Amino acid sequence: MKRTRSIITAGVLGLALTLAACGGGSDDGGSDSSSEGKIGVILPDTKSSVRWESADRPALEAAFKKAGIPAEVQNAEGDADKMSTIADSMIADGVTVLAIVNLDSDSGASIQEKAAKQGVKTIDYDRLTLGGSADYYVSFDNTKVGELQGAGLEKCLGDKKANLIYLNGSPTDNNATLFSKGAHSVLDKNSSYKQVAEQAVPDWDNEKAVTIFEQLYTKVDGDVQGVYAANDGLAGSVISILQKNGQAGKIPVTGQDATVEGLQNILVGNQCMTVYKSAKQEADALAKAAIALAKGDKADTNGEVEDAEGKRQVPSILLTPQSITKDNVKDVVDDGGAKAEDICKGKFAKACTDAGLS
Repeated sequence: MKRTRSIITAGVLGLALTLAACGGGSDDGGSDSSSEGKIGVILPDTKSSVRWESADRPALEAAFKKAGIPAEVQNAEGDADKMSTIADSMIADGVTVLAIVNLDSDSGASIQEKAAKQGVKTIDYDRLTLGGSADYYVSFDNTKVGELQGAGLEKCLGDKKANLIYLNGSPTDNNATLFSKGAHSVLDKNSSYKQVAEQAVPDWDNEKAVTIFEQLYTKVDGDVQGVYAANDGLAGSVISILQKNGQAGKIPVTGQDATVEGLQNILVGNQCMTVYKSAKQEADALAKAAIALAKGDKADTNGEVEDAEGKRQVPSILLTPQSITKDNVKDVVDDGGAKAEDICKGKFAKACTDAGLS
């Protein structure tokens, strides 16, 4: 690191005195945090998935509070310039470790470059920054996520002849590429299936997804028997068009993130499956890695991920995702990924009772 330890320690001592006045910090005073630096985390938006604010933020804040280390979590609200400004502010404020969920690799790499020049260690959280310089990458095995989606759709369809539409995530998100790759690796092997349309959704925008899917559905005259949707938000967009055409529940649709909406759609039969990625598990892994770096130590890893653009292998902590269908929705609730009272409202009450959730 370019900063000396004495400078870091002095800066953090000053921050510790003013931490109570900082809105985003989380420190329970349980340990001598002045020797451990300060951690900043920037989440991407509230549009691509509700998980960032409903799951990741509280899990991250709880993990850092438990560790007794100053930390600040902010959200860029889908604005790359805002993310850059937040990063600049955090660096100026004395963070020694900065974790980001990039909005695109170019802006993410720029942030990491600026951080490195100031001696700040960086971590890619959930999404790998291609061409970046992150010291570590913390995420789920995203190719495996896609494989689970593909296998889930195949199980729902069986071996009957089926035309498939692929509705992929944002083209600027490397994870979306890996999800699609994993799904194709499963579904392309089945000779009963035919891909009739495929398109990415810019910025994971659910409103754009409605328009895109309706255009694809119209283009193939509604002759589709299965839909690969990269996450639950996009699945909801697909389902809205299927409902409009009287086909909801008749055409299997995949998803991801195990959101309340996604789980509700699964329980009533409008969505085939989703993929659960425990926010608590991912947040705990990030916190553990960030705290190790803040202390000047190395993080424990269990693999490497290739950054082809940066021509390097990134030390990684890769977690295992779980496929969720109607049969095991309760697993998400039991793990704390969603609350039964949120899922089981109104018209979903009976489906929840049938699934053993209430």
